[in-house]
This record gives sequence, C-alpha cells and structure tokens, in this order.
Amino acid sequence: MTVDARTMRERMLAGDPYLADDPELARENARAQSLAQHYNAMDPTDAAGRRALLEDLLAAFGPGSEIRPPFHCDYGYRTTVGARTFANWGLISLDVAPVTIGDDVQIGPNVQLLTATHPIEPGPRRDKWEGSKPIVIEDNVWLGGGVIVCPGVTIGADTVVGAGSVITRDLPAGVVAVGNPARVVRQISQ
Repeated sequence: MTVDARTMRERMLAGDPYLADDPELARENARAQSLAQHYNAMDPTDAAGRRALLEDLLAAFGPGSEIRPPFHCDYGYRTTVGARTFANWGLISLDVAPVTIGDDVQIGPNVQLLTATHPIEPGPRRDKWEGSKPIVIEDNVWLGGGVIVCPGVTIGADTVVGAGSVITRDLPAGVVAVGNPARVVRQISQ
C-alpha cells in the first residue's frame, strides 16, 4: 500500500486506509477509552456529571438525550447524537468514520454501530491497514436490541429495525426491517 505525506489521523478522517496503531490515533483512542470507563463507572443519579462527560467525549450530544452505561466508542469525537435520543445499555459505536444519530432515535440494548472495515487481501490485513465508512441513523428510528449496523449504512427516518437484525445496506424511510441480512417486511403508515 502506498503511503502519502498525510498523517494516519488525516487519512482516517478523510476515509482513506490508515494504520490504527499509529501513536497519535492510539492516544486519541486511549482518551476515549478513559472517558468511557469513567462514564460507565459514574453514579447513575449524577445526571449533570454524566451529561458533561458525554458532551466532552462526543462530537455532539443533543438536549434531552440519554445513553445508559456501559457505552463504548473508538474516538467519541466522530459520534453525533441528536436531541431526545435514548440508547439503552451496551451501545457500541466503533466511530473511526462518522456515526450520526438523529433526533428522537430509540436504541435497544447491546446495539453495535460498526464503521470499521478491513482489507480482504491477506497482505494489507496482516500489515494492519484499516478503513471505514460512515453510518447515518435518521430521525425517529427505532433499533431493537442486539441490532448490528454495518459500515456505510444509512437508515431512513421513522424506520423500525427488529431485534437481532444485521443491517448490511441502506434502509429507506418509514419501513419495518428484520433479519440477517435485514430486509424490509412492510411499510409504516403515517
């Protein structure tokens, strides 16, 4: 793989292949892990302290939103959470690419938002190259427990995804989708 003059962080932010064990990225990841560990250990009655920590960790954390611990992310500053969004226990946001979560989103327990990609070819994979594709969850989406959202997926507004589903491609607005891979089973009437 050809490496240009950009830093690995610049490559990651641009969505280009990068080495995750780069020292600068490792420092940023360690910061996110430390903040997440602190958040996960906080007193659940300290709403103001928990909000302040998430506002420090994440790119944005909308008013009236809640993420129940434990919460885990790679960098934090690549995850945006809209207003009045609720994430139940065990949310994982592997945010090497942007993860955008809209307003009024409901996220069940143990949901995984996975932006990281890895080469199929053995050489670059052995050399620890990685990539990523962003995830967008539009307004008023409901992700059931255990849903896995794969890299590069957009889920349209008002869509419901059944528990345990694996979303490998975009879902349109206003549908119910279930399964592995998730498929649309019906439209939602307004």
